[in-house]
Amino acid sequence: MTKPPLTKGSKKLLNAWAFYDWANSVYNLVISSAIFPIFYGALTIVKNEQGAVINDTVTFMGIDFNNDTLISYVTAAAFLVVSFLSPLLSGIADYVGNKKVFMKFFCYLGALCCIGLYWFSMEMLWFGLLCYFLALIGFWSSLVFYNSYLPDIAFPEQQDAISAKGFSFGYVGSVLLLVICLVMILNFDAFGFEDSGVPTRLSFVLTGLWWIGFSQYTYRHLPKGNKQEKFGKDILFNGFKELKLIWQKIKKNVPLKRYLGAFFVYSMAVQTIMLIATYFGIEELDWGTTDPTIGLIVSILLIQLVAILGAYVTSRSSKRFGNIQTLIVLNLIWIGICIYAYTITTPFEFYSTAGAVGLVMGGIQSLSRSTYSKLIPSGALDTASYFSFYDVSEKIGIVIGMLSYGYIAQITGSIRYSIIFLGLFFLVGMLLLLRVRHSEKSALAGNSHKLP
Repeated sequence: MTKPPLTKGSKKLLNAWAFYDWANSVYNLVISSAIFPIFYGALTIVKNEQGAVINDTVTFMGIDFNNDTLISYVTAAAFLVVSFLSPLLSGIADYVGNKKVFMKFFCYLGALCCIGLYWFSMEMLWFGLLCYFLALIGFWSSLVFYNSYLPDIAFPEQQDAISAKGFSFGYVGSVLLLVICLVMILNFDAFGFEDSGVPTRLSFVLTGLWWIGFSQYTYRHLPKGNKQEKFGKDILFNGFKELKLIWQKIKKNVPLKRYLGAFFVYSMAVQTIMLIATYFGIEELDWGTTDPTIGLIVSILLIQLVAILGAYVTSRSSKRFGNIQTLIVLNLIWIGICIYAYTITTPFEFYSTAGAVGLVMGGIQSLSRSTYSKLIPSGALDTASYFSFYDVSEKIGIVIGMLSYGYIAQITGSIRYSIIFLGLFFLVGMLLLLRVRHSEKSALAGNSHKLP
């Protein structure tokens, strides 16, 4: 007999939802942050015997690009696709009630394209960039549906804690796989490889297999969706209609609208910094006799491990001081990090910055997600469409952030000026959060036992 679905708020259902972070966060660490950026840099940067960069130009489609500019433009293009795709798909998923099917599709698309990065080379640059492009779309599109499950599976008073738990699962799981990959790369001869190239490429394969394999536990327990409408010929128009209705609701919900504006601004800086951190370390630091590959991965591991603590501390802080107040403080800390990062030149300074980034990175991500979930009207069935606006804000912000980063890097020849520019986004985001006044938040008291 078929087992009855798990009830909302049950520990098993909450853990199954959070476990998807364990499955998919390996993409964020191995592909976005650690091994792929180093691999891409090794392919596209020519250095002299002293380790100084003598050529970082890549020719693609007959045009010469700075290597950082090329990957940032591809990244921005992928996020632009996601920003247009996710609201359409989430509207359809809410109407038909099969958002788990959409979540699976993009999960498998992203994972298979991670595996495809095994064949990335300068001779097959178009194929490698296509796999990178589609893997990014798969990862972020699956998150639209994953995030939209939060108000479906957890009560408001549970959402801060389970959101932080999901990020913690993600950090632990991704660090575990990164360590496995790092051991394989650094000890390639013990594994029977002639050089580190093959185990580096195998890391991309392991990422895809890990993502697919561990996500099965989540899919086994998550509900199918909210509604049970039949698929009809007007389904596309119903998706757009749903989005229009959600937008009308958001415009009338002043705290939610103002929060989305603030999130849009500061999130573009958070996500862009996460995407460019490794490229910054490759090109802007004097590593001396230290192996930059080992140094960069150590710093990334530090970020991931400290982020676990950051997510926990932020969750506790939000209970005591409130979500909005905590987010304001986090933005202030980010401003300080950007100013300090502009000045760093040594590995030790980079490690110090990495530790600070980790502390606020996990906290601001998990708290942003749970704060938005609390602001969604209580009992709303079209949660995927609500979360599509959250995700679209994030993705369009990343497009602006990555294009700004790429353009500034191209015209100045240095990523440092891009970091200072991103610090301005945190300043504006902090000021916008101040507009979400306590009196306005009180109107949403019915959504939570404790005001955000």
